[in-house]
Amino acid sequence: MRPSAASLLLLAPLLLFFPSTATAHNITKLLASHPEFSTFNHYLTLTQLADEINRRITITVCAVDNAAMDSLLASRPSISTVKNILSLHVLLDYFGPKKLHQISNGTALAATLFQATGSAPGSSGFVNITDIRGGKVALGPEDNGGSLDAFFVKGVEELPYNISVIQISKILPSAVAAAPTPSPAAMNLTGIMSASGCKVFADTLLAYPDASKTFQESIDGGLTVFCPMDDPFKAFLPRFKNLTAAGKVSLLEFFGVPVYMSMPMLKSNNGVMNTLATDGASKFDFTVQNDGEQLTLKTKSTTAKVTGSIFDEQPLAVYTIDKVLLPNELFKDAPSPTPAPAPAPAADAPKSSKKKKKSKSPPSSDGDADSPAPADGPEADSEDQQAADDNAALSRLAGGKQVVLSLCLGLVMVLL
Repeated sequence: MRPSAASLLLLAPLLLFFPSTATAHNITKLLASHPEFSTFNHYLTLTQLADEINRRITITVCAVDNAAMDSLLASRPSISTVKNILSLHVLLDYFGPKKLHQISNGTALAATLFQATGSAPGSSGFVNITDIRGGKVALGPEDNGGSLDAFFVKGVEELPYNISVIQISKILPSAVAAAPTPSPAAMNLTGIMSASGCKVFADTLLAYPDASKTFQESIDGGLTVFCPMDDPFKAFLPRFKNLTAAGKVSLLEFFGVPVYMSMPMLKSNNGVMNTLATDGASKFDFTVQNDGEQLTLKTKSTTAKVTGSIFDEQPLAVYTIDKVLLPNELFKDAPSPTPAPAPAPAADAPKSSKKKKKSKSPPSSDGDADSPAPADGPEADSEDQQAADDNAALSRLAGGKQVVLSLCLGLVMVLL
């Protein structure tokens, strides 16, 4: 018996309960089981191309083995040049092994991530794919004078019509992509900040060589800086001067994140972030959170808004914030804009005494920040428990979806 229109209408709301099942992919995990591509995989992560690949669908990654990567790295190109070259190996269309041998008219022109960056002049960001005699498929940049000297070797991983990872025989040669780029280490970080409303912070950073050296040496591997604007940092200087030497260095390094994060990446990667000051038990981290278009940075005592982007060119991004973000390790208590309430009556004294037993070290103040104060145990446990509860809730939700799906299928079988 065929199901009636009425029965199908009854099922429709249940089907709406289920979201799209498009498969998300992770290029790093896909290549992890193929050690012959470990160097290629490493540089996809180092150049942040892995994040770009993971955010896109209908994409093809032309991977090369470790020997081919060694050949590329032998000339010691900058990380920006490596990114340009590898972005030419990411095609913005799906080409599985089967499709490669069934190209219409035997040839196709595919745009790449290099073309999408806007850095590729003319047709230099396109790759020519041609099915030649003998069952071979050749590839080459469109600006390579018609030379097609890289060949399809094999399929590596494939999620049909979502992502295809194929091996090609060699690095695709492109004079434009391989052109030398300025060394990241040559970037004048403090100059960039000084010219864009963060001169007080930049001058303070220069006054502490250990901190400024850490910032400068971190640029090559990727660095994101959140610099407080002049007015809020100038108002904070009296408190800054009361910190110990070690505390001052830690606070300055707290405004640097040791990875490049573009604005879209920040908005899609909400959560806790380590900083240049993070060191073992000394967390010195903060939480990134966005509400619509507004991006905020949070610690227990402070919430700062990201007010603008003054530099964003991999591997360095610099953003301005409207407040001096206070690390929990140096400032345990939030600054009070109004006088504290009067002391509690004597009956509350036992509670006050109990609170003091939470920490063996005296409470930190502006004038004593010689060593970072540990986070309160109960609060940390509470956060861990909340995370566990959230995970459990998600598991129950997933289980509920499976039950509803089973009921739907059962109902369909009865109606058929």
